[in-house]
Amino acid sequence: MSDVTAIHNLVQKRNELKAEIAKIIVGQDDVVDQILLCIFSGGHALLIGVPGLAKTLMINTLAQALGLDFKRIQFTPDLMPSDILGSEILDENRHFKFIKGPIFSNIILADEINRTPPKTQAALLEAMQERSVTIAGQNYKLDLPYFVLATQNPIEQEGTYPLPEAQLDRFMFAIKLEYPSFEEEVQVVKRTTSDVRTTINPLFTAEEIIDFQHLIRRIPVADNVIEYAVTLVSKTRPDNALSNEFVKNYLDWGAGPRASQNLILAAKAHAAFNGKFSPDIEDVKAVATGILRHRIIKNYKADAEGITEEIIIQKLM
Repeated sequence: MSDVTAIHNLVQKRNELKAEIAKIIVGQDDVVDQILLCIFSGGHALLIGVPGLAKTLMINTLAQALGLDFKRIQFTPDLMPSDILGSEILDENRHFKFIKGPIFSNIILADEINRTPPKTQAALLEAMQERSVTIAGQNYKLDLPYFVLATQNPIEQEGTYPLPEAQLDRFMFAIKLEYPSFEEEVQVVKRTTSDVRTTINPLFTAEEIIDFQHLIRRIPVADNVIEYAVTLVSKTRPDNALSNEFVKNYLDWGAGPRASQNLILAAKAHAAFNGKFSPDIEDVKAVATGILRHRIIKNYKADAEGITEEIIIQKLM
């Protein structure tokens, strides 16, 4: 099949996928869109939202509709790396045998990742970046596609372990979940308090998703679009010649080169989802907030004046 036909096919399959997810999940269109952009770009996402907004249900539903394996790991202060990676045991024949941990799945929900110590958070890093884990000197490849979705609760930060900047940078998107509207909440209550079970049909195979990931990487990008993305990221750095006074006043630190790479990858996926064969500047703008939100560090002045990351990013575009 040609790439043109494949993109038309992707548009149709993505619409079917959203309709399948909507059987269970009410609203949250922007959140679902960003998660799908992330999956088909081959990235990982950080989901920020208060408890009870159906984060786990959303990812479980998504995994079923994508036809992928799903595991949920609840991060707690006493969780050890071996609890998520797996460990070696001595079997009845006195041979060491490796028992795989929950990280060996296609979609991982790392629930409340900031509640576990850095040692366990770091155990996730190799899996996210290399798609492999090393146990007792032995390297184990993870099944592809591989996608980590980590959640954070923005309310309670007491006694937590905030993710360091280097680790945050490994997440392609930071996605904010908001409360549903009144009408949406009414629909949620109606659906969740009845005795009706909804079946989710798998629409993809793992091989199809990998093929679509390769297709998105093959999409050509004009030089002016790449230059726009790099300029946008450069503007977030207070010591850069391209940055303005607003950035110098309110930011301590800007985004790194991984932000530029992710902007282009996500813009390619956004263009493909909308049936376009090459992304333009509007596609870069459409994905910029989710990609830059967690990569810029505000100073105390921004906090004191109520300047949010979203306001700063809008000022740059």
